[in-house]
Amino acid sequence: MSLVTPEKIRSLQRKLYVKAKAEPAFRFYVLYDKICRADILLHAYRLARANAGAPGVDGMTFVQIEEQGLETWLSGLAEDLATKTYRPDPVRRVMIPKANGDGERPLGIPTIRDRVVQTAAKIVLEPIFEADFEDTAYGYRPRRGALAAVKQVHRHICRGHTNVVDADLSRYFDSIPHSDLLKSVARRVVDRNVLRLIKMWLKAPIEERDADGTRRMSGGKGNTRGTPQGGVASPLLANIYMNRFLKHWRQSGAGEAFRAHVVAYADDLVILSRGRAAEALTWTKAVMTKLGLAINEAKTSLKDARKERFDFLGYSFGPHWFKKTGKWYLSASPSKKSSQRFKTRVSEMLVPANVAPWEDVRDELNSMLLGWSAYFSYGTRGYAYKHVDWHVYQRVRDFLARRHKVRGRGTVRFSCDNVYGTLGLIRLERLPRSVPAVGHT
Repeated sequence: MSLVTPEKIRSLQRKLYVKAKAEPAFRFYVLYDKICRADILLHAYRLARANAGAPGVDGMTFVQIEEQGLETWLSGLAEDLATKTYRPDPVRRVMIPKANGDGERPLGIPTIRDRVVQTAAKIVLEPIFEADFEDTAYGYRPRRGALAAVKQVHRHICRGHTNVVDADLSRYFDSIPHSDLLKSVARRVVDRNVLRLIKMWLKAPIEERDADGTRRMSGGKGNTRGTPQGGVASPLLANIYMNRFLKHWRQSGAGEAFRAHVVAYADDLVILSRGRAAEALTWTKAVMTKLGLAINEAKTSLKDARKERFDFLGYSFGPHWFKKTGKWYLSASPSKKSSQRFKTRVSEMLVPANVAPWEDVRDELNSMLLGWSAYFSYGTRGYAYKHVDWHVYQRVRDFLARRHKVRGRGTVRFSCDNVYGTLGLIRLERLPRSVPAVGHT
Protein backbone atom coordinates (compact mmCIF):
# COMPACT_ATOMS: atom_id res chain seq x y z
CA MET A 1 0.00 0.00 0.00
CA SER A 2 1.20 3.53 -0.77
CA LEU A 3 2.17 5.78 2.10
CA VAL A 4 2.15 8.87 -0.07
CA THR A 5 -0.19 11.37 1.54
CA PRO A 6 -3.41 11.55 -0.52
CA GLU A 7 -3.77 14.84 -2.35
CA LYS A 8 -6.99 15.79 -0.53
CA ILE A 9 -5.22 15.45 2.84
CA ARG A 10 -2.10 17.17 1.55
CA SER A 11 -4.25 20.06 0.35
CA LEU A 12 -5.78 20.42 3.82
CA GLN A 13 -2.33 20.38 5.42
CA ARG A 14 -1.06 23.05 3.03
CA LYS A 15 -4.04 25.30 3.80
CA LEU A 16 -3.56 24.90 7.56
CA TYR A 17 0.17 25.63 7.31
CA VAL A 18 -0.25 28.67 5.04
CA LYS A 19 -2.95 30.12 7.31
CA ALA A 20 -0.86 29.57 10.44
CA LYS A 21 2.28 30.98 8.81
CA ALA A 22 0.53 34.05 7.45
CA GLU A 23 -1.27 34.85 10.71
CA PRO A 24 0.89 33.99 13.76
CA ALA A 25 -1.87 35.09 16.14
CA PHE A 26 -4.67 33.16 14.43
CA ARG A 27 -6.41 30.52 16.56
CA PHE A 28 -8.10 27.48 15.03
CA TYR A 29 -11.61 26.79 16.31
CA VAL A 30 -12.84 23.97 14.06
CA LEU A 31 -10.47 21.02 13.64
CA TYR A 32 -12.09 18.04 15.35
CA ASP A 33 -14.25 17.24 12.33
CA LYS A 34 -11.07 16.85 10.25
CA ILE A 35 -9.68 14.28 12.67
CA CYS A 36 -12.91 12.29 12.31
CA ARG A 37 -12.79 12.25 8.50
CA ALA A 38 -12.86 8.76 6.99
CA ASP A 39 -9.97 9.43 4.57
CA ILE A 40 -7.78 10.82 7.36
CA LEU A 41 -8.52 7.88 9.66
CA LEU A 42 -7.72 5.43 6.84
CA HIS A 43 -4.42 7.17 6.08
CA ALA A 44 -3.66 7.27 9.81
CA TYR A 45 -4.26 3.52 10.00
CA ARG A 46 -1.92 2.91 7.07
CA LEU A 47 0.80 4.99 8.69
CA ALA A 48 0.36 3.13 11.99
CA ARG A 49 0.42 -0.17 10.10
CA ALA A 50 3.69 0.76 8.37
CA ASN A 51 5.27 1.62 11.73
CA ALA A 52 4.20 -1.79 13.04
CA GLY A 53 4.93 -2.05 16.78
CA ALA A 54 3.76 -4.35 19.53
CA PRO A 55 0.11 -4.64 20.62
CA GLY A 56 -1.21 -2.50 23.44
CA VAL A 57 -3.03 -3.64 26.57
CA ASP A 58 -5.91 -5.13 24.56
CA GLY A 59 -3.58 -7.46 22.64
CA MET A 60 -5.16 -6.46 19.33
CA THR A 61 -2.92 -6.76 16.24
CA PHE A 62 -3.20 -5.30 12.75
CA VAL A 63 -3.75 -8.78 11.34
CA GLN A 64 -6.70 -9.36 13.67
CA ILE A 65 -8.24 -6.00 12.76
CA GLU A 66 -7.99 -6.76 9.05
CA GLU A 67 -9.35 -10.28 9.49
CA GLN A 68 -12.38 -8.84 11.26
CA GLY A 69 -12.81 -6.16 8.58
CA LEU A 70 -10.84 -2.91 8.45
CA GLU A 71 -13.68 -0.85 6.98
CA THR A 72 -16.04 -1.84 9.79
CA TRP A 73 -13.34 -1.22 12.41
CA LEU A 74 -12.60 2.27 11.07
CA SER A 75 -16.31 3.09 10.83
CA GLY A 76 -16.75 2.15 14.47
CA LEU A 77 -13.80 4.31 15.47
CA ALA A 78 -15.16 7.26 13.48
CA GLU A 79 -18.54 6.80 15.18
CA ASP A 80 -16.94 6.79 18.64
CA LEU A 81 -15.12 10.02 17.80
CA ALA A 82 -18.16 11.70 16.29
CA THR A 83 -20.38 10.85 19.27
CA LYS A 84 -17.62 11.80 21.76
CA THR A 85 -17.72 8.32 23.30
CA TYR A 86 -14.09 7.60 22.41
CA ARG A 87 -11.88 7.00 25.46
CA PRO A 88 -8.22 6.00 25.25
CA ASP A 89 -7.12 2.67 26.72
CA PRO A 90 -4.34 2.43 29.32
CA VAL A 91 -0.84 2.65 27.90
CA ARG A 92 1.34 -0.45 28.23
CA ARG A 93 4.76 0.50 29.61
CA VAL A 94 7.94 -1.45 28.93
CA MET A 95 11.57 -0.61 29.64
CA ILE A 96 13.99 -0.50 26.71
CA PRO A 97 17.73 0.33 26.52
CA LYS A 98 18.50 3.99 25.89
CA ALA A 99 19.91 4.84 22.47
CA ASN A 100 23.13 6.11 24.08
CA GLY A 101 23.55 2.84 25.98
CA ASP A 102 23.18 4.61 29.33
CA GLY A 103 20.55 2.58 31.18
CA GLU A 104 16.91 2.13 30.24
CA ARG A 105 14.00 4.40 29.44
CA PRO A 106 10.26 3.78 29.70
CA LEU A 107 8.38 3.26 26.44
CA GLY A 108 4.62 3.65 26.34
CA ILE A 109 2.74 1.42 23.89
CA PRO A 110 -0.82 2.62 23.16
CA THR A 111 -3.36 0.29 21.60
CA ILE A 112 -3.64 0.36 17.80
CA ARG A 113 -6.97 2.13 18.18
CA ASP A 114 -5.32 4.96 20.12
CA ARG A 115 -2.33 5.06 17.77
CA VAL A 116 -4.66 5.60 14.82
CA VAL A 117 -6.54 8.46 16.49
CA GLN A 118 -3.28 10.08 17.63
CA THR A 119 -1.91 9.78 14.10
CA ALA A 120 -5.06 11.39 12.69
CA ALA A 121 -4.68 14.25 15.16
CA LYS A 122 -1.02 14.63 14.23
CA ILE A 123 -1.94 14.79 10.51
CA VAL A 124 -4.21 17.75 11.25
CA LEU A 125 -2.25 19.56 13.97
CA GLU A 126 1.33 19.21 12.80
CA PRO A 127 1.10 21.73 9.89
CA ILE A 128 -0.24 24.38 12.26
CA PHE A 129 2.59 24.06 14.74
CA GLU A 130 5.21 23.59 12.04
CA ALA A 131 4.50 27.18 11.10
CA ASP A 132 5.54 28.24 14.62
CA PHE A 133 8.53 26.01 15.33
CA GLU A 134 11.95 27.63 15.52
CA ASP A 135 14.51 26.81 12.84
CA THR A 136 16.87 25.60 15.58
CA ALA A 137 14.64 22.55 16.31
CA TYR A 138 15.31 19.43 14.26
CA GLY A 139 13.72 16.48 16.05
CA TYR A 140 10.58 14.67 14.83
CA ARG A 141 9.80 17.22 12.13
CA PRO A 142 8.93 16.77 8.43
CA ARG A 143 11.92 17.10 6.10
CA ARG A 144 14.28 17.55 9.03
CA GLY A 145 16.33 15.09 11.01
CA ALA A 146 19.32 14.32 13.15
CA LEU A 147 21.85 14.59 10.31
CA ALA A 148 20.75 18.15 9.58
CA ALA A 149 21.33 19.00 13.25
CA VAL A 150 24.74 17.30 13.16
CA LYS A 151 25.77 19.36 10.14
CA GLN A 152 24.60 22.57 11.78
CA VAL A 153 26.59 21.89 14.96
CA HIS A 154 29.70 21.21 12.88
CA ARG A 155 29.24 24.44 10.91
CA HIS A 156 29.01 26.46 14.10
CA ILE A 157 32.17 25.04 15.68
CA CYS A 158 34.05 25.56 12.41
CA ARG A 159 32.95 29.21 12.47
CA GLY A 160 34.44 29.75 15.91
CA HIS A 161 31.56 28.88 18.25
CA THR A 162 33.71 26.39 20.14
CA ASN A 163 32.70 27.23 23.72
CA VAL A 164 30.01 24.58 24.17
CA VAL A 165 27.22 23.80 26.62
CA ASP A 166 26.65 20.06 26.33
CA ALA A 167 23.23 20.01 27.99
CA ASP A 168 21.09 17.18 29.29
CA LEU A 169 17.52 17.60 30.52
CA SER A 170 16.34 15.42 33.38
CA ARG A 171 13.51 13.12 32.19
CA TYR A 172 12.12 15.71 29.78
CA PHE A 173 9.21 13.67 28.40
CA ASP A 174 8.19 12.66 31.93
CA SER A 175 8.46 16.21 33.31
CA ILE A 176 6.40 18.34 30.90
CA PRO A 177 3.65 20.06 32.99
CA HIS A 178 0.24 19.21 31.56
CA SER A 179 -1.36 22.56 32.34
CA ASP A 180 1.38 24.59 30.68
CA LEU A 181 1.56 22.23 27.72
CA LEU A 182 -2.19 22.53 27.13
CA LYS A 183 -1.85 26.32 27.32
CA SER A 184 0.86 26.12 24.65
CA VAL A 185 -1.45 24.07 22.42
CA ALA A 186 -4.37 26.43 23.10
CA ARG A 187 -2.43 29.44 21.86
CA ARG A 188 -3.12 28.04 18.42
CA VAL A 189 -5.89 25.45 18.81
CA VAL A 190 -9.01 26.35 20.75
CA ASP A 191 -11.27 23.58 19.46
CA ARG A 192 -12.37 22.20 22.84
CA ASN A 193 -12.87 18.70 21.45
CA VAL A 194 -9.28 18.56 20.21
CA LEU A 195 -7.99 19.85 23.54
CA ARG A 196 -10.13 17.22 25.27
CA LEU A 197 -8.52 14.49 23.16
CA ILE A 198 -5.01 15.65 24.07
CA LYS A 199 -5.89 15.90 27.74
CA MET A 200 -7.29 12.35 27.71
CA TRP A 201 -4.05 11.03 26.19
CA LEU A 202 -1.99 12.84 28.80
CA LYS A 203 -4.14 11.42 31.58
CA ALA A 204 -4.33 7.85 30.25
CA PRO A 205 -3.40 5.29 32.95
CA ILE A 206 -0.08 3.46 32.63
CA GLU A 207 -0.05 -0.32 32.93
CA GLU A 208 3.15 -2.14 33.93
CA ARG A 209 3.82 -5.82 34.52
CA ASP A 210 6.31 -7.07 37.10
CA ALA A 211 8.60 -10.01 36.34
CA ASP A 212 6.01 -12.35 37.89
CA GLY A 213 3.22 -10.89 35.74
CA THR A 214 1.66 -8.77 38.49
CA ARG A 215 -0.23 -5.84 36.98
CA ARG A 216 0.48 -2.35 38.32
CA MET A 217 -1.35 0.84 37.33
CA SER A 218 -0.07 4.41 37.61
CA GLY A 219 -0.79 7.80 36.10
CA GLY A 220 -4.43 8.51 35.35
CA LYS A 221 -6.43 11.60 36.21
CA GLY A 222 -4.18 12.50 39.13
CA ASN A 223 -1.13 12.69 36.88
CA THR A 224 -0.05 16.28 36.17
CA ARG A 225 3.18 15.76 34.24
CA GLY A 226 4.63 13.89 31.30
CA THR A 227 3.74 12.63 27.88
CA PRO A 228 4.56 8.92 27.41
CA GLN A 229 7.42 8.18 25.01
CA GLY A 230 6.06 5.85 22.39
CA GLY A 231 2.76 7.61 21.82
CA VAL A 232 2.33 8.98 18.28
CA ALA A 233 1.33 12.40 19.58
CA SER A 234 4.11 12.62 22.18
CA PRO A 235 6.93 13.90 19.91
CA LEU A 236 4.71 16.68 18.55
CA LEU A 237 3.60 17.67 22.05
CA ALA A 238 7.20 17.57 23.28
CA ASN A 239 8.26 19.83 20.40
CA ILE A 240 5.43 22.26 21.14
CA TYR A 241 6.62 22.63 24.73
CA MET A 242 10.33 22.84 23.88
CA ASN A 243 9.47 25.57 21.39
CA ARG A 244 8.67 27.82 24.35
CA PHE A 245 12.34 27.71 25.34
CA LEU A 246 13.65 28.13 21.79
CA LYS A 247 11.27 30.99 21.04
CA HIS A 248 12.24 32.75 24.28
CA TRP A 249 15.91 32.29 23.37
CA ARG A 250 15.33 34.13 20.11
CA GLN A 251 12.94 36.82 21.33
CA SER A 252 15.01 37.67 24.40
CA GLY A 253 18.14 38.16 22.31
CA ALA A 254 20.03 35.45 24.21
CA GLY A 255 21.87 34.42 21.05
CA GLU A 256 23.32 37.89 20.59
CA ALA A 257 23.97 38.38 24.31
CA PHE A 258 25.93 35.13 24.61
CA ARG A 259 27.32 35.18 21.06
CA ALA A 260 25.79 31.75 20.75
CA HIS A 261 23.61 29.39 18.73
CA VAL A 262 21.38 26.64 20.08
CA VAL A 263 20.70 23.38 18.22
CA ALA A 264 17.94 21.14 19.59
CA TYR A 265 16.71 17.68 18.74
CA ALA A 266 13.69 16.99 20.95
CA ASP A 267 15.20 17.00 24.47
CA ASP A 268 18.83 16.89 23.27
CA LEU A 269 20.39 20.30 22.89
CA VAL A 270 23.74 22.00 22.64
CA ILE A 271 24.61 25.67 22.88
CA LEU A 272 27.63 26.79 20.87
CA SER A 273 29.13 30.11 21.95
CA ARG A 274 32.09 32.39 21.38
CA GLY A 275 33.42 32.47 24.93
CA ARG A 276 30.19 32.90 26.90
CA ALA A 277 28.95 29.36 27.37
CA ALA A 278 28.96 29.55 31.18
CA GLU A 279 26.61 32.55 31.10
CA ALA A 280 24.40 30.81 28.54
CA LEU A 281 24.17 27.79 30.82
CA THR A 282 23.16 29.91 33.82
CA TRP A 283 20.45 31.58 31.72
CA THR A 284 19.23 28.24 30.40
CA LYS A 285 18.93 26.73 33.88
CA ALA A 286 16.81 29.66 35.03
CA VAL A 287 14.48 29.47 32.02
CA MET A 288 14.10 25.70 32.28
CA THR A 289 13.17 26.06 35.96
CA LYS A 290 10.41 28.52 34.99
CA LEU A 291 9.16 25.98 32.47
CA GLY A 292 8.98 23.30 35.17
CA LEU A 293 11.97 21.44 33.74
CA ALA A 294 15.44 20.72 35.10
CA ILE A 295 18.98 20.46 33.79
CA ASN A 296 20.74 17.23 34.73
CA GLU A 297 23.75 18.67 36.52
CA ALA A 298 25.69 15.40 36.43
CA LYS A 299 25.39 15.07 32.65
CA THR A 300 25.65 18.73 31.65
CA SER A 301 29.08 20.21 31.06
CA LEU A 302 31.04 23.02 29.43
CA LYS A 303 33.49 22.04 26.71
CA ASP A 304 36.13 23.79 24.64
CA ALA A 305 35.65 22.10 21.27
CA ARG A 306 39.12 23.20 20.15
CA LYS A 307 40.68 21.02 22.84
CA GLU A 308 38.18 18.29 23.74
CA ARG A 309 35.31 16.46 22.14
CA PHE A 310 31.64 16.37 22.99
CA ASP A 311 28.97 13.93 21.79
CA PHE A 312 25.65 14.86 20.24
CA LEU A 313 23.20 12.61 18.39
CA GLY A 314 25.71 9.79 18.12
CA TYR A 315 28.48 11.94 16.68
CA SER A 316 31.64 13.16 18.38
CA PHE A 317 32.59 16.79 17.65
CA GLY A 318 35.91 18.52 18.22
CA PRO A 319 39.60 18.07 17.43
CA HIS A 320 40.55 15.28 15.03
CA TRP A 321 44.10 14.25 14.14
CA PHE A 322 45.18 13.80 10.52
CA LYS A 323 48.03 11.34 10.67
CA LYS A 324 49.51 12.12 7.23
CA THR A 325 50.13 15.81 7.95
CA GLY A 326 50.31 15.70 11.73
CA LYS A 327 47.72 18.46 11.96
CA TRP A 328 44.54 18.88 14.01
CA TYR A 329 41.25 19.96 12.49
CA LEU A 330 37.68 20.38 13.73
CA SER A 331 35.32 17.70 12.54
CA ALA A 332 32.53 15.28 13.39
CA SER A 333 32.81 11.51 13.48
CA PRO A 334 30.86 8.51 14.83
CA SER A 335 31.26 8.52 18.60
CA LYS A 336 32.98 5.63 20.35
CA LYS A 337 29.69 4.70 22.01
CA SER A 338 27.90 4.59 18.64
CA SER A 339 30.56 2.36 17.12
CA GLN A 340 30.60 0.07 20.15
CA ARG A 341 26.81 -0.26 20.21
CA PHE A 342 26.85 -1.31 16.57
CA LYS A 343 29.62 -3.83 17.18
CA THR A 344 27.60 -5.26 20.06
CA ARG A 345 24.56 -5.66 17.80
CA VAL A 346 26.69 -7.58 15.30
CA SER A 347 28.11 -9.83 18.01
CA GLU A 348 24.65 -10.54 19.40
CA MET A 349 23.45 -11.52 15.97
CA LEU A 350 26.30 -13.89 15.14
CA VAL A 351 25.83 -16.28 18.03
CA PRO A 352 25.98 -20.10 17.81
CA ALA A 353 22.19 -20.26 18.21
CA ASN A 354 21.76 -18.44 14.89
CA VAL A 355 21.21 -21.32 12.45
CA ALA A 356 19.74 -19.26 9.60
CA PRO A 357 21.19 -19.84 6.10
CA TRP A 358 24.28 -17.73 5.39
CA GLU A 359 22.42 -15.83 2.66
CA ASP A 360 19.83 -14.66 5.19
CA VAL A 361 22.49 -13.81 7.77
CA ARG A 362 24.48 -11.90 5.16
CA ASP A 363 21.45 -9.95 3.95
CA GLU A 364 20.54 -8.94 7.49
CA LEU A 365 24.12 -7.91 8.22
CA ASN A 366 24.30 -5.91 4.98
CA SER A 367 21.05 -4.17 5.86
CA MET A 368 22.44 -3.26 9.29
CA LEU A 369 25.69 -1.98 7.75
CA LEU A 370 23.90 0.13 5.16
CA GLY A 371 21.58 1.60 7.77
CA TRP A 372 24.45 2.45 10.12
CA SER A 373 26.57 3.96 7.35
CA ALA A 374 23.61 5.96 6.01
CA TYR A 375 23.37 7.79 9.31
CA PHE A 376 27.12 8.02 9.89
CA SER A 377 27.78 9.36 6.41
CA TYR A 378 28.96 12.81 7.44
CA GLY A 379 32.33 14.12 8.49
CA THR A 380 35.33 12.01 9.35
CA ARG A 381 34.23 8.42 9.24
CA GLY A 382 37.15 6.44 7.78
CA TYR A 383 38.61 5.46 11.15
CA ALA A 384 35.27 4.28 12.52
CA TYR A 385 34.42 2.44 9.30
CA LYS A 386 37.77 0.62 9.40
CA HIS A 387 37.28 -0.57 12.97
CA VAL A 388 33.67 -1.61 12.40
CA ASP A 389 34.71 -3.53 9.27
CA TRP A 390 37.44 -5.35 11.18
CA HIS A 391 35.05 -6.26 14.02
CA VAL A 392 32.40 -7.50 11.56
CA TYR A 393 34.95 -9.57 9.65
CA GLN A 394 36.27 -11.21 12.83
CA ARG A 395 32.80 -12.08 14.06
CA VAL A 396 31.71 -13.39 10.65
CA ARG A 397 34.88 -15.45 10.29
CA ASP A 398 34.40 -17.01 13.73
CA PHE A 399 30.71 -17.59 12.97
CA LEU A 400 31.42 -19.38 9.69
CA ALA A 401 34.42 -21.35 11.01
CA ARG A 402 32.29 -22.60 13.89
CA ARG A 403 29.40 -23.47 11.59
CA HIS A 404 31.62 -25.39 9.12
CA LYS A 405 33.74 -26.94 11.88
CA VAL A 406 36.96 -25.47 10.48
CA ARG A 407 40.00 -26.05 12.62
CA GLY A 408 41.81 -22.99 13.92
CA ARG A 409 40.53 -19.48 13.33
CA GLY A 410 39.43 -19.97 9.74
CA THR A 411 41.64 -17.20 8.33
CA VAL A 412 42.48 -19.21 5.20
CA ARG A 413 39.08 -20.51 4.17
CA PHE A 414 37.32 -17.35 5.33
CA SER A 415 39.83 -14.68 4.43
CA CYS A 416 38.88 -11.01 4.02
CA ASP A 417 38.85 -11.41 0.24
CA ASN A 418 36.50 -14.37 0.52
CA VAL A 419 34.12 -12.84 3.10
CA TYR A 420 33.96 -9.45 1.36
CA GLY A 421 34.09 -10.93 -2.13
CA THR A 422 32.63 -14.35 -2.82
CA LEU A 423 30.38 -14.39 0.25
CA GLY A 424 28.98 -10.95 -0.56
CA LEU A 425 29.38 -9.06 2.70
CA ILE A 426 29.39 -5.28 2.41
CA ARG A 427 32.59 -3.48 3.42
CA LEU A 428 32.02 0.02 4.76
CA GLU A 429 35.41 1.28 3.60
CA ARG A 430 34.51 0.39 0.00
CA LEU A 431 31.10 2.04 -0.06
CA PRO A 432 30.64 5.10 -2.33
CA ARG A 433 30.89 8.32 -0.36
CA SER A 434 27.41 9.68 -1.00
CA VAL A 435 27.96 12.58 1.40
CA PRO A 436 31.20 14.55 1.02
CA ALA A 437 33.60 14.06 3.91
CA VAL A 438 34.65 17.04 5.99
CA GLY A 439 38.34 17.49 6.64
CA HIS A 440 40.22 14.22 6.24
CA THR A 441 39.09 10.61 6.47
